[in-house]
Amino acid sequence: MKLLLDTHVLVWLLEDSSRISEAIYTQLQQAASEDQLLVSAITPWEIGLLTAQGRLKLKREVLEWLEAALGLPGIHLAPLSPAIAVASTRLPGEIHSDPADRILLATARHTDATLVTADQQLLDYSAQGFVKCMPPA
Repeated sequence: MKLLLDTHVLVWLLEDSSRISEAIYTQLQQAASEDQLLVSAITPWEIGLLTAQGRLKLKREVLEWLEAALGLPGIHLAPLSPAIAVASTRLPGEIHSDPADRILLATARHTDATLVTADQQLLDYSAQGFVKCMPPA
């Protein structure tokens, strides 16, 4: 199964894996072993923004942290293609206007991946049937 990590799930995976259930952690490991674990191109921007605002503290400098995270075996950066960018502006159903969330959703739809997220708004959007999501816990 192809899995796309929401930004907070990537941070939890590397900084506090206790926030991810054992069953989901196993699925993440399986996806990584099959080269099916994705991180959206918007995630480095979001992590950079959160650290700049002081809302996220990492164990190392942000760029070094990102390079290490994206260098882990089985994790791949899903590019922000023009198709994904445009699709993020035309998502079906009802969803809020947060650009990072919209790009995550469009990326999941475009790559046919399941978005792993604890964001209740995204999980509710998934319940509308437009994208596959699952909670990390």
